[in-house]
Amino acid sequence: MSNTNKTIYFGTGHRKEAVARVRLVPGSGKSIINGVPGETYLQFSPNYLRISKSPLTSLGLESKYDMFVTATGGGLTGQTEAIRLGLSRALCKINPENRTPLKFEGYLTRDARKVERKKYGLKKARKAPQFSKR
Repeated sequence: MSNTNKTIYFGTGHRKEAVARVRLVPGSGKSIINGVPGETYLQFSPNYLRISKSPLTSLGLESKYDMFVTATGGGLTGQTEAIRLGLSRALCKINPENRTPLKFEGYLTRDARKVERKKYGLKKARKAPQFSKR
């Protein structure tokens, strides 16, 4: 097995509890997530598919690179957005000039929002028990 002239570009993305390790290989534009075709893994959801490939689409490189992803933790939404961040970081390594358009679209910003912890005396993070006057 010799990949002599195939260069692999790596990028890691995080979102909520999800982590996506993205490998970009020059190819025909297919995406494999956790060993399954990307469309199948993302349940053929047009929204998830659009989000996960948006950095490639904005640069016009959809059919130039194959995407191999290992996604763990969280749910499909978190994993999809983690894939987007990892893909953007990998594209910046391919060509530093890709950074400006990706930054403008907001694809290089790590969404740091996480689930807020539950506080004592409350039912959830902010939901209080029903107030009773008497």
